[in-house]
Amino acid sequence: MKAHTQETQATMTPEKSLQHLKEGNLRFQDNLKANRNLLEQVNDTSTGQYPFATVLSCIDSRVSSELIFDQGLGDIFSVRIAGNFINEDILGSMEFACKLAGTKLVVVLGHTACGAVKGACEDAKLGNLTSMLAKIKPAVSAVVSPEDASLRNSSNIEFVNNVAQKNVHLSIDRILNESEVLNEMVKNGEIKIIGGMYDIHSGAVSFYE
Repeated sequence: MKAHTQETQATMTPEKSLQHLKEGNLRFQDNLKANRNLLEQVNDTSTGQYPFATVLSCIDSRVSSELIFDQGLGDIFSVRIAGNFINEDILGSMEFACKLAGTKLVVVLGHTACGAVKGACEDAKLGNLTSMLAKIKPAVSAVVSPEDASLRNSSNIEFVNNVAQKNVHLSIDRILNESEVLNEMVKNGEIKIIGGMYDIHSGAVSFYE
């Protein structure tokens, strides 16, 4: 499988880009990697890059977008931060990726049993981690069930995963509300912004469509 070129990138639509990621994740689950020469792709991308998607995911060592979507060099922009939340720098990176570099799809990817989400649920305090986790806390507050405070903690994995899912949706809301560039591209049908959740037990990604 060759690296994307300007010509092949131009053929990609938001829908086709999403289908590429879905097919790649299925290959990953079946342990059937696409046949690609990564060293050849190093050479092919040395004069330019033409990715079709931008993926915002957690820094969790088990959640590498290139691996779980079976993509090669030059296929996706991968933005990673604990808890896959949005800030100004990440928005700027996404604007570059979509408006200037031509990606057609933005995926905000959460994952099950997320350590950052667990920390936010526990109101953990540790150096700069304290202010970072504060950016995930709106998702904790937005999940109203269970009401029993004794069940709203990291030991309740169902609660943790519900918060992780809500965090994805709130992150998408922030992208649309805080980036005029990306919002306009969505309205014009140039890009699609979608959420997803990676299951650390099965390797499957569920998309929120």
